[in-house]
Amino acid sequence: MTGATEWDIKKLRILRTLAEHGTVTATAEALHMTPSAVSQALTNLARQLGVPLLEAQGRRVRLTDAAHLVLRHAEAVFAQLERADAELAGYLAGEAGEVRLGAFSTAVPALVVPAVAALRRTHPGIGIRVQEAEAAQAYELLSAGAVDLALSLAAHAPAGHDPRFTRIALLEDPLDVALPPGHPLAGAAELRLADLASDPWIFGGSGPWSEITRTACDAAGFVPEQAHSAAGWTAILAMVGAGMGVALVPRMAAARAGDAVIRVLTRDRPTRHVIAATRRGADAGPAVGRVLDALRAVSGSPGLRPGPRASNAGGAGHSSLRGV
Repeated sequence: MTGATEWDIKKLRILRTLAEHGTVTATAEALHMTPSAVSQALTNLARQLGVPLLEAQGRRVRLTDAAHLVLRHAEAVFAQLERADAELAGYLAGEAGEVRLGAFSTAVPALVVPAVAALRRTHPGIGIRVQEAEAAQAYELLSAGAVDLALSLAAHAPAGHDPRFTRIALLEDPLDVALPPGHPLAGAAELRLADLASDPWIFGGSGPWSEITRTACDAAGFVPEQAHSAAGWTAILAMVGAGMGVALVPRMAAARAGDAVIRVLTRDRPTRHVIAATRRGADAGPAVGRVLDALRAVSGSPGLRPGPRASNAGGAGHSSLRGV
């Protein structure tokens, strides 16, 4: 290469999308382009930069070392552009603006709704458009630009050093046990997960919550007998309240307990970690920053902080947390 290199932001975004999705066809679908248009754009980018970006690998293509080098620098450019957009939005709108927020189901009533209510009182010019999404899907929406802020779980998040995102830890959400009313251990002074090894269990047939339940029980030394399968907390807690089994329940969902008795585990309490994420650089925007501040404030409220919590029957202590 000689002289100044021509960096085409639009074509660099196409290259980054190809790196994320792996194939030209998937890239075209993600960007609402035709495969031929994607191929032509990347061919032109390679010509502009003066280096090969793709090489054939059977019926697929893979990025060259030069392409990975280009993307490392391009990520810094994208982050700076996000900062520029954020600062310009702040200059033009001041405290006004709209933040699109993707959040997993239990985070909506426990974190998002109280944060929205607080912002309506303190910063009425900031609007929040909420989209419920699975924890892993929230990052896909963030990467695609469909949301500005994502609430997810650390277990389903990209690596912390992923250059596309800025991650903000919000809280540890302990997992409590939901017991049927009248359960022999509902009023026990202490309760361990292993004490429920012979009980019928209720959890999802697949997906992250099935994995969390099975992993937690495995760490406690037993395999849970799945009596019933349900994906939503309303259904799970209703079945527990009807005496159909026991379940692990995140504290953020415990408010919907109904007739179920929520007990805090006294040993080896599993925990999930809730995080917020933005595209790198976008957290500098005043509106996004206000939403993050509101979410942090709600995350620190007594009802969500890890630690002792009153149950529906009997007292319970706590011990060191184990991540799940």
